[in-house]
This record gives sequence, structure tokens and C-alpha cells, in this order.
Amino acid sequence: MLIRNAAVKGPQAFTGDILIEDGQVTALGRHLFAPAEATIIDAAGKAVIPGLVDVHVHFREPGFEQKETIKTGSAAAAHGGFTTVVAMPNLNPVPDNVAALKRLVAKNHSDAKIHVEQFAAITSGLHSNELTDYAAMKTAGALGFSNDGVGIQDAATMYHAMQGAAAVNAPIVAHIEDTGLMAGGVISTGSKAQAFNLPGINHVSESAQLARDLTLAEATGVHYHACHVSTKQSVELIRDAKARGVHVTAEVTPHHLLLDYEHIPANDPNYKMNPPLRAEMDRLALIDGLADGTLDMIATDHAPHTAEDKAGDFKSAAFGIVGSETAFSLLYTSFVRSGKFTLNQLLNWMSTNPANAFGLNAGTIGIGQPADLTLVDLDTPFTIDANTWYSKGKNSPFIGRQVFGKVITTIAGGEIAYEEEKL
Repeated sequence: MLIRNAAVKGPQAFTGDILIEDGQVTALGRHLFAPAEATIIDAAGKAVIPGLVDVHVHFREPGFEQKETIKTGSAAAAHGGFTTVVAMPNLNPVPDNVAALKRLVAKNHSDAKIHVEQFAAITSGLHSNELTDYAAMKTAGALGFSNDGVGIQDAATMYHAMQGAAAVNAPIVAHIEDTGLMAGGVISTGSKAQAFNLPGINHVSESAQLARDLTLAEATGVHYHACHVSTKQSVELIRDAKARGVHVTAEVTPHHLLLDYEHIPANDPNYKMNPPLRAEMDRLALIDGLADGTLDMIATDHAPHTAEDKAGDFKSAAFGIVGSETAFSLLYTSFVRSGKFTLNQLLNWMSTNPANAFGLNAGTIGIGQPADLTLVDLDTPFTIDANTWYSKGKNSPFIGRQVFGKVITTIAGGEIAYEEEKL
């Protein structure tokens, strides 16, 4: 494959041609020779960016294929410009043993046109205190260990899990939630909970458990990764922990950066996610946390549901929204075109930083690097339309927004994973 007239964005910015052979970038320059059998892509007028990396997606397979499958979820990710994603283990059966994990890793490889890595469970069945076999699971293909969607409620279990993960040099990826402090809540405490007469979720349900976990991470030396950070207090705790030398990385979602609970227009379950949308001061603290390096990356927490699952109101509907197909365009429009951040900063948070944090061979465009890159139209506005999505899930509060940053082509491992209207 030869990409001509490539305006490459990011740390390795240049304008010229990109030659791809055997899944790798083999030459960068002007007027490169195209082998006779090469596919030629003219990138004139488009930006070429490193393939995006998302370390938090839910593909729902096995067990919940009515919501999403590996094939549809990875197609949605490719449509959004992602070339590498990491899938969560809250599935049925749970990948908490070598046999189940190997089957899942094989299916990720066979069904996806992008790179799909896999987290395995911290504990058996996600809800128990019985640790899985970390050494065997890492050998079988686990990138790390998470009980996402549940969280570890027992401090001793988390401590021993961190010891086990540290021993095999693997991260603990934490869904931070003290269920005893959730109190059956479905929306953040505050004005909207009162207006809609709904039970609220206090911010301490996140920050209290995070404080516990950071203390344990400091004691064990594990790489501790905080999922979907949502509160001002959590940002402060992570900032202090990093200053002490704790090996902690943290992610924030596009929806927590773009929305707070005052944006919820009605008792509309498309605004129901876990953690919930917080106050404006929390949203602003998350933005500041990205800017100063406290928060390392942006991850979508892509959580597709059926229309039935998201029907009704906050009390009856499932938690979660989709995000793979809207993340880049929303963030580029809101933060880069407004001048708040540069495109390089956004690419660091959505590609380079997550790749580096999890040891993934991704996030850069260079000779000898995997040919994972995305062509984007940065200048033509378009409207977010769920009818164009490849995900089974249509549950999003962002439908109908006008944005910039439309993905035209996604190339993963030197193969076209998405091409506008030609997937």
C-alpha cells in the first residue's frame, strides 16, 4: 500500500508519502516508488493520524451478543478511527480461566479487523474473592486484570490481587466503586436527582475506594490503572499519589469531559452511565487533570445496549452509552477547534499515551512501526447520525450534534479496516 500526499499529524509530523509492506511502515518520503501491485490511497486534503487506542471497550461477546459482538464492536471502533482496543471481561462465561481466555483471544483475532487485546478477570466470576491464576492467564494472552462493572469491595482481596499482578508485571485495571456508598443510586447527587426525584450516587463512592486502592498500590508497587475517573476528589488523589511515586495511570471518558449533570435535559436514560455525570466543578477538574498529566489518557467505555435495555427512564434503564464512533470527532470539535488543546495533545491522550502505558506496539507513525493509521477530514462538518454506525448500540446523548473530524479510512496492520461506505 502507498499513501500519497499524507499530511501526518502528531509528534512525527511531515507531509509526503507512506509506503506500507507486510503490515509495517517501510518508507516515508516524497515521491516514493509504488510497487506494481500496491494499493494507492490519495490522502490529499486529509490528515493522517496514528491509529487511535482505546483501553476500555465492551464487546459483550460471549454471553450478550444481542447488545454487541466482537465483529460489530470492532467495526464500530474502526469507524471511529481506532486501530487498537482492549476489551473488558464482564462476559458470560467470564474469562477467569485459561481455557475461556484462550477461546476469547482467538475469537478477538479471527473476528476483528483491528487489534483487540483482552483483560482477564481479577477474581473468579467477577463477584467472588477468589483470585484467578495471573501467571497462567498472562501467558494465555491477558494484557491485565479487571473486574470492570463490579469493582473489588474487599480490601484484602484487592491487596492480594495487587501482589499477584505485580509478581507477573501486569496491571490491575480498577472499576472504582464502593457499592455500600452507592445506595441504589442511578444519577449523581445534586439538582437533577432532586428535580427527577431519583436516588443519587454520592461522589465519595468513587473517591473513598480510590483512596484505599492508591494506598494498596503504593504498598505493593503494582501498576494500578484507574478506570473512568469522574470526580474532582479523584483527580486530587491521583495527583498526590503520582507525586509520591505511586505507579498509577488513569483514564477519563469523552462524556465526562463534555457533559455534567446540568446538561441532562430530562429523565432520559441516554444520559445514564456509571460513573454518572457529575457537577461542573468535576468536569473542569477532569480537563485540568488531563492538561497537567494527572490523567494520562482518554478511553471511551463503549457500552452498547439494546433499545429495550435503554428504554424507560433512569430507574429502569441500564447504565452506559456507546462511544467508539463519536469520541474523536466530539473531542476534536470541542477542544481542538476551540483552541483549548492542540491536536497533538489530543492524539497523545487517544493514541500515544495509552499505548505506552500498557506496553502496546501502537501510537506512532514511523519506519518499522506497525501500519496503524487513520485518515481524517478535519475541515468538513457533519452530523452525528446513529443510522451510520456499525455498533449494535445506539444509546448516546450526542446524536444530532454537528461535529468535525470525520474518519475517512482506518488502516490496521497494513489492511483497510474501515473505508467510508466500503467497510
